[in-house]
Amino acid sequence: MATNTEAFSGGFSNPVFESQSIFRMLMDGMARPGTVRDVEHDAGQPEPLGQAAGAIALTLCDHDTPVWLSAGYAKSSVADWIGFHSGAPMTREKAEARFAFVEAGAALSSFGLFSAGTQEYPDRSTTLVIEVAGLDEGQSFTLSGPGILQTRSVEISGLPEAFLRLWADNRPLFPRGIDVILTAGRRFICLPRTTRITA
Repeated sequence: MATNTEAFSGGFSNPVFESQSIFRMLMDGMARPGTVRDVEHDAGQPEPLGQAAGAIALTLCDHDTPVWLSAGYAKSSVADWIGFHSGAPMTREKAEARFAFVEAGAALSSFGLFSAGTQEYPDRSTTLVIEVAGLDEGQSFTLSGPGILQTRSVEISGLPEAFLRLWADNRPLFPRGIDVILTAGRRFICLPRTTRITA
């Protein structure tokens, strides 16, 4: 009963305005990789989903976008909440997912298990939303590539241990490959597949 109650609660108070606002932030974030964005809109998401991740889910997911959830999210009411508010179907197959959400502290498996799109339709790849412990704190990383003038430094706390290796394997697939959004509470940064990351 508690799961159903959480699934029906929350959501944007002004869905059109708030989803448009988040979408603009995401597009700007993809155009300027590594810039930290603060989400002011409260999506009323259930734990352990963070505020930014919840807002992103309501903005991007719909009935045409299968969603994959990591184990911690799958065991909670997150699946029912996303399904109720967005109409997005859940999938256990990573390759079928248009969006995948990973809770903080979860181990990452190969990005190759998710869809990298095709040469003709690279946009049909999976976007991976990963919760980390913090942004603008922790280990320093240097970003370079399109949308970045020379280099940009970012600090990330709680980045999964295998992330840099998996990201290095992802970049040569361009124009195919996955894009990543790192979230930490109400904050997020975008990492499009073209971005180079060094520790």
